[in-house]
Amino acid sequence: MDAPRRRKDQAMTRGLRTALTVGLLLLLAACARQVPEGVAHTAATPGFWWGLWHGFVFPFAWIGSLFDPKIAVYAVPNSGGWYDFGFFVGVCVLGGGSHFSSKRNRA
Repeated sequence: MDAPRRRKDQAMTRGLRTALTVGLLLLLAACARQVPEGVAHTAATPGFWWGLWHGFVFPFAWIGSLFDPKIAVYAVPNSGGWYDFGFFVGVCVLGGGSHFSSKRNRA
């Protein structure tokens, strides 16, 4: 077997392995669901803005939750998808998101 063919076979095997891994992760994610008791639609239920705030304070709430069982890092019940989206954006913004990876070294 010559070297170019061997490299092509290795690349195809790597691509197949990657596709299989992504497929299995998507299949696993398809099984996830939110319990109905965790979603409420009242005026006092946390929504996007509370999710955003909870995402911002997540690191501090997590540290506090290690010492005090009354502190939670995630509000339940919440409004569902909008709260989740706000929480995700809050965590990403505080964590830097893609901002730090997009900076170029300036000489």
